[in-house]
Amino acid sequence: MKSLKENKLWGGRFASPTADSVEAFTSSIDVDARLYRHDIEGSIAHARMLARRRIISSREAQKIVRGLKTIQREIESGRFRFSSADEDIHMNIERRLIQKIGGVGGKLHTARSRNDQVALDMRLYLREEIKTILDALEGLKRELTRGAKRYLHIIMPGYTHLQKAQPVLFSHHLLAYVDMLDRDRERMSGCLERVNVLPLGSGALAGTTFPIDRAYAARLLGFPRISKNSIDAVSDRDFVLEFLSASAILFVHLSRLAEEMILWSSEEFAFIELPDRYCTGSSMMPQKKNPDVPELIRGKSGRVFGHLQALLTVMKGLPLAYNRDLQEDKVPLFDTVDTVKASLGMMRELIRKIKVKKDRMLAAARDGFMNATDLADYLASRGLSFRSAHALVGRVVRFCLDRHRRIEELSLNELKRFSPKIDKDVYVYLTAEAAVQRRRATGGTALANVRRRLRELGV
Repeated sequence: MKSLKENKLWGGRFASPTADSVEAFTSSIDVDARLYRHDIEGSIAHARMLARRRIISSREAQKIVRGLKTIQREIESGRFRFSSADEDIHMNIERRLIQKIGGVGGKLHTARSRNDQVALDMRLYLREEIKTILDALEGLKRELTRGAKRYLHIIMPGYTHLQKAQPVLFSHHLLAYVDMLDRDRERMSGCLERVNVLPLGSGALAGTTFPIDRAYAARLLGFPRISKNSIDAVSDRDFVLEFLSASAILFVHLSRLAEEMILWSSEEFAFIELPDRYCTGSSMMPQKKNPDVPELIRGKSGRVFGHLQALLTVMKGLPLAYNRDLQEDKVPLFDTVDTVKASLGMMRELIRKIKVKKDRMLAAARDGFMNATDLADYLASRGLSFRSAHALVGRVVRFCLDRHRRIEELSLNELKRFSPKIDKDVYVYLTAEAAVQRRRATGGTALANVRRRLRELGV
């Protein structure tokens, strides 16, 4: 029978083996196996640093590095056998390294703890994934910008409280999401800056007695900064929380866009049509064409919000320094990364493929008294206070509702009954086209503003 020490790399202190139920409960290898590349990358840098400082010999470091690279090939070819008995990716790799190269493999963990090791792996992983997400964000921004250029002149109803409010350019509406995503990009970029800090060398919590060179390790791994406090480096996951927070805000924006696509593709709106390839049907109702993709994006916002709340709850009461509770940081992180990347990609495809029904949009923009504000502005420009003009136009709307007519359908004489300030030029103000073009103030929906913004975006 193997000794406990042979069974567990940390087992020397223990008089009895770990219960099978505890092994099953505490093992994280099914989750953190995806960190294998980052674990090996960090271990190679650590070995080379140890050799540079003559803590181990150059020959030993070379042997360790060759062994680690072989293990990576085994993992990527599917030949590596992961074991829950070794708990996590770190112990699985170290165990295999010792099997392959002998006792020298046990020297790799000199001046290192799993605490700073896992903090390093997660920072390496998240740094890489944030860069991928930033590229995906830019891709969706470009697609929305191209859509704005493609549908530059199309007029649609703008809404408040989901009630028709004022006409706007569809291009202006799409560019609103571009600005939202640009702030998402800024948040992700700021998060990346704070992720990009080397924790390796912090040990379990107090640092190490060995004469390590953290700056050299940082250069090998491409970290511009080194953590300043060993306790903080191993015990906090605020960089993960920040990423989850930025992802949650991003998903607020993706969910709102998805919701509008769902509404706009309904028969009640009929502003857009989603391609058949991105929809599904009903098992019962033959006529159905369901917007499943935007619905799922909208639904996935809930799981991302939940991951943020879950990790906030894990972290909120933890004493310094490392606690096993932190093992629960990986599922929220990994699933959020996967969800963000997949959803950004799908939304980009949808935006590229939608068919816009411009005539339907324009017809809707000409309905619902969306020129009422323009009539009030017209009267205000002729000396009436806006509040008085507002009340007057309200009476005009009531008059039209009672007679099932639009404001622009009223004769000049009918309009003059409400105010002698109204003249024949009023009808120029009452078109959807005029309503859009007159909103020239910076940030408004006028065509000139949209064109200027597109130029700023390089389109």
